[in-house]
Amino acid sequence: MKKADIVEMFDRLAAALPEPKGELDYVNPYTLLVAVVLSAQATDAGVNKATGPLFKVADTPQKMLALGEGRLKDFIKTIGLFNTKAKNVIALSRILVEQHGGAVPGDREVLQTLPGVGRKTANVVLNIAFGQPTMAVDTHIFRVCNRTGLAPGKNPLEVEHKLEQVVPEDRKLHAHHWLILHGRYVCKARKPECQSCVIEPLCGFKAKTILEAPARKPTTEKSTAKKAVAKKKPSKKKPARKKASR
Repeated sequence: MKKADIVEMFDRLAAALPEPKGELDYVNPYTLLVAVVLSAQATDAGVNKATGPLFKVADTPQKMLALGEGRLKDFIKTIGLFNTKAKNVIALSRILVEQHGGAVPGDREVLQTLPGVGRKTANVVLNIAFGQPTMAVDTHIFRVCNRTGLAPGKNPLEVEHKLEQVVPEDRKLHAHHWLILHGRYVCKARKPECQSCVIEPLCGFKAKTILEAPARKPTTEKSTAKKAVAKKKPSKKKPARKKASR
């Protein structure tokens, strides 16, 4: 994608959604970290349903440790892989308390040493909680970048590095949210809604799903008359057969 097209692409996304935000509910950097860890292979809506009650009783690593792994599982049992995630949340909470004074570190490498925290999770936390212009490439962003030609790559890390190179500086802070929301609600995996896409003219996706209504044949007086006759034309009925008298 050309540089001018990239600039226009983000101008259009920004005009459509000036202040994009993530869809995970949280109250502080720690609860954001927990929510993102829980969201792996789960929907944001499903995570929010579980964390709403959870964060009312445990919104700090100290409170999470006091809650314990068993009770934590009761809160998040509706989320996939909840057993493993509960262990990770308790483990990372303990590390935060023992090594970081209960605070979430604002460093990617340090974050990635925490149980259950990979590069994508670290990037999300850094972007939302610390205002860093990181690119957290998930399945939606990976799809959008490859389809549009914005930042094609064979894996998330390659796409991330390309995004860092091509996204305009004044758009980097919100780029992650614009792209993920666009992929989630417009540039969908199976049925992309190209007909309602604000960046469709700039997109290099060859299999666009722009659907046009089929052209209607002009109605002529002759064809109208034929239809009218066809409607009025009486049906042919066979005459009743007379019974032969004996």
